[in-house]
Amino acid sequence: MSENITIGFIGNPNCGKTTLFNAYTGANLKVANWPGVTVEKVEGAVKDHDLNIHLVDLPGTYSLTSYTMEEQVSRQFILSDDVDVIIDVADASALERNLYLTLQLLELGKPVVLALNMMDIVEKRGMEIDTHRLPEMLGIPVIPVSARKRTGLDVLLHVAAHHKDCTDTDCLIHHHTYKSKHKHDHHAEYAMVYSDAIEDKIDLIIGALKRKYPKLTNYRWYAIKLLEQDKEITERYPVNLPEVIDRNYESDIINEKYDFIQEVVREVLVNKDRQDALTEKADRALTHRFWGIPIFLGVMAVVFFLTFTIGDWLKGYFEWGIENVSVLLGNGLESAGVNEVVCSLLIDGIVAGVGGILTFLPNIFILFLALAFLEDSGYMARVAYIMEGIMSKLGLSGRAFIPMILGFGCTVPAIMASRTLENRHDRFKVMLITPFMSCSARLPIYILFAEMFFKERAMVVAYSMYMISLVVAILVAAVIHLIDRKKSENYLLIELPEYKVPSSRTMAIYVWEKIKDYLTKAGTTIFIASIAMWFILNFGLHGYTTEMSDSFGAVIGHYLVPFFEPIGLGFWQIAVALIAGVSAKEVVVSSCAVLFGVPNINSGAGMDTLVGILGNVGFGQLNAFCLMVFCLLYIPCAAALATIRKEAGSTRWMMLSALFQLVVAWGVTFIVYHVGLMV
Repeated sequence: MSENITIGFIGNPNCGKTTLFNAYTGANLKVANWPGVTVEKVEGAVKDHDLNIHLVDLPGTYSLTSYTMEEQVSRQFILSDDVDVIIDVADASALERNLYLTLQLLELGKPVVLALNMMDIVEKRGMEIDTHRLPEMLGIPVIPVSARKRTGLDVLLHVAAHHKDCTDTDCLIHHHTYKSKHKHDHHAEYAMVYSDAIEDKIDLIIGALKRKYPKLTNYRWYAIKLLEQDKEITERYPVNLPEVIDRNYESDIINEKYDFIQEVVREVLVNKDRQDALTEKADRALTHRFWGIPIFLGVMAVVFFLTFTIGDWLKGYFEWGIENVSVLLGNGLESAGVNEVVCSLLIDGIVAGVGGILTFLPNIFILFLALAFLEDSGYMARVAYIMEGIMSKLGLSGRAFIPMILGFGCTVPAIMASRTLENRHDRFKVMLITPFMSCSARLPIYILFAEMFFKERAMVVAYSMYMISLVVAILVAAVIHLIDRKKSENYLLIELPEYKVPSSRTMAIYVWEKIKDYLTKAGTTIFIASIAMWFILNFGLHGYTTEMSDSFGAVIGHYLVPFFEPIGLGFWQIAVALIAGVSAKEVVVSSCAVLFGVPNINSGAGMDTLVGILGNVGFGQLNAFCLMVFCLLYIPCAAALATIRKEAGSTRWMMLSALFQLVVAWGVTFIVYHVGLMV
């Protein structure tokens, strides 16, 4: 009969933990070079050694002293009885920093296996790690692996499976250069041993804990946490030893841990000072105090150049396909004598709505391919680093810019990434400004209206939306900071990984997940929205009508016109499309296809037709630009609103956030429209 065991993967951010987890489970998890990617534990399963192995990928953390929500998730799971073996994934090229978490894990008294990941980078630098001496000093198995090259994976799982019952001190022998003179020879029992003064205090606290809490296990870990005055442990397991716990010993314990780490590194690491020359040279420019931000803006400009040029070339084939499907379906329905209402629903509703969105798929593909390349190469971590100066002036840290950058892809994971911030006040600020970032769902709107009204300048106009989103988000953050005047203590702590050639597998997983989400949305939300839009535009108080002006949609739109007129969008069709866009931003495009009866809205002929229709009602370049600005800034999609509610734990905050965005969107668009009228 198969036995069940649970293995928890834990490690510093960017150590390759999620890549390793993916290699075992085949899970298509997002892998990127910044913290906050895994914002909650993710689970998978494999079968090996007649064992049913339950694998858990935990959020990246630098220590078990939890501050952020992601660190709390990792700590709570590791401390629970749910985990049988801990695989500590360490970046072998940054061994000194990664071993701090390892020492904390050893003190838990649970089976730990150290996976030395990124050994290929160690070899590339000409460094060497003594993998025989390291397990002697730590007292645990140490397995060299490369998650990217998928080497050492079978050995790691084999060792973890056999190490699951190892909780005593005889599993491995600790060999230390230092000989203890303490009355209790702790070096015979533990890898990490402190100074005699601290060890005396630990022994006294252990005695008190045993008397007061006889059912506790691993008294040493709890004693150390009480010495550190860990808030959670102090509240749950208080002991009355004022003469022992006379102050906070956390800094002393940290310093002694790093003293031991330096001893370990001196013995096991050869050529530790060798750095990657390419990374060092590139960072002189890319993280430069003055040139870093202009270079980032230039990189994003190149991304949108590729999105438009290559994407538009591929888009032509999609337009041709959708147009043929529309014609063939129309001819087939007509020859079959299908009812006029059903024909209208299928052609004018579903094909026009969903088909119009599918033609933007090449542009979306190129955008996400470029973003995946930048993330996996290690560049995006630098963007957060160079933004530290600006964000600190807004009462936030450079870490707060990580959710904002993620917002270029999708607002939902961007909002979730706010968990990486330690302070609840900062999280709420970030949740308020992140939706202003231009997500990929808005890209079809920019492409359609920019190409219709701005022709050869379409790329520049679309790129300006992303710059406006950055400027508005930063200005809103500045205003909030001026109001509350509360300075963030959540300083940026982020690893700047080596630049590397992006993994084709990682990029493929990332892009496929985004494309799959886009297609799923087209087949669900946009499909339903297109049908609903067709219904309200083809039915009125007297039933089915071919006169759109008599429909429910026209009635709703006319009521909304006074609100939109001062910002240059006083057209009932546009008002209805914008309201529909709250379900998903792409719906604005599919709604326009249905509203204006243009089956293949993204084709050359379709765009010319729509320009003519809009021109007849006085909708020109300025109105198109205002529409893009309003779509950029107004209420986020329903999925993003639900995520805000979940992360904030408040429906009221979600409603206030949506109202706030609507007010900002209206105000900014009002300024743009009236300045445009004067120019």
